[in-house]
Amino acid sequence: MRWIILFVISLSMFGNYYIYDAISPMADVLANQLGFSDSNIGLLQAIYSIPNIFMVLIGGFVIDRLGTRKATLIFSVLCLTGVIITALTPRLELMATGRLIFGIGAESLIVAITTAVAKWFKGKELSFAFGLNLTIARLGSFVALNSPSWAPKAYEYWQTPLIIASIFGIICVIGSILYYVLEACSEKSSKLIIPVETDKVIFRDILAFGKSYWYIVLLCLTFYSDIFPFQTFAVKYFIEAHGTSREYAGFLSSMLTVFAMIATPLFGFLVDKVGKRSLFMMFGSLLLIPVYLIMAYTDVPLYIPMAMMGIAFSLIPGVMWPSVAYIVDQSKLGTALGLMTMVQNIGLAGFNLLIGWVNDYGGASAKNPGGYNLGMWIFSSLGLFAFLFAFLLRRSETSKNAHGLETIKVN
Repeated sequence: MRWIILFVISLSMFGNYYIYDAISPMADVLANQLGFSDSNIGLLQAIYSIPNIFMVLIGGFVIDRLGTRKATLIFSVLCLTGVIITALTPRLELMATGRLIFGIGAESLIVAITTAVAKWFKGKELSFAFGLNLTIARLGSFVALNSPSWAPKAYEYWQTPLIIASIFGIICVIGSILYYVLEACSEKSSKLIIPVETDKVIFRDILAFGKSYWYIVLLCLTFYSDIFPFQTFAVKYFIEAHGTSREYAGFLSSMLTVFAMIATPLFGFLVDKVGKRSLFMMFGSLLLIPVYLIMAYTDVPLYIPMAMMGIAFSLIPGVMWPSVAYIVDQSKLGTALGLMTMVQNIGLAGFNLLIGWVNDYGGASAKNPGGYNLGMWIFSSLGLFAFLFAFLLRRSETSKNAHGLETIKVN
């Protein structure tokens, strides 16, 4: 039953990820047809994250109180509502409102689904299961980023790609409904492997989280700030700075997803067998440091740095998120993941706005591709900080107060 549960909640993640990545392939369409600046486009992604600086922590409490299946259904409906509003009007403020509502639901949905995976797979194939969950979710990103190839006519008008995204929002809700029904049936038949018994969650519990948890949180902050704000402008960057077609730019951007879909469950399986979780996270962070400078200053084919980024994007999330389940009590897991995602969204909101402003400040365009370079230096620096926090995590997990991230293996 747990594998069926994994599939249907991953279906919700699939729809969620598609909606998020629907903006990137149409960034230049928004600029050309609606007159949006890079700062405006950055806002559409940043406003997704801004409410989650507060809401995802609340979402963690909601998950701990209501349970994962009710929370998953509530948050998926918010995702669908948000994308429909975004597609209704070309006015920036209303599109941003839709993205805000989508963001409130989407990030909390990810926390709920991550908690559900941990509930069903802790002590079993947790990293592998989480890897499969991410693989299906990232298939949504892959489909979205390659939509210029399979639906090229959709990009003749700004609204059509968002209408398509609304259809994937319906898929998100369907997955949540199926999960609700299946888990309810499992509880009635007493087949739920790991029942959830949550203690009362209070803010004092947050202060009790150990050093290893906070190093993971800081790694999460720097890693995702290094990846997703770049993805916001990636298609536009490849078109303007490297002269690619929209279709090839979408393919390059989706390479992260392709690598992650294939490699994340494999890395998860490997980590379950050998341990060494923080060491794997160090290696993934190290790969991020040079990739942006390679794209900005060399003639190396773009698929090479994107492949390096894809390996990092496969390795770190597939190890990082399930690691939290080993260092935080099960009853506080929703809160711990909610707090972690809240901090992640501080980075996503801030760096989407910052990179949009930096691109506008530098006059980044097809006529001035060098205007993108300052942003590339910022991304490279974030990779360096991610490596530092992964190193500190390994040092903590090789001390006498370790939680077993380096030693726990699953037979």
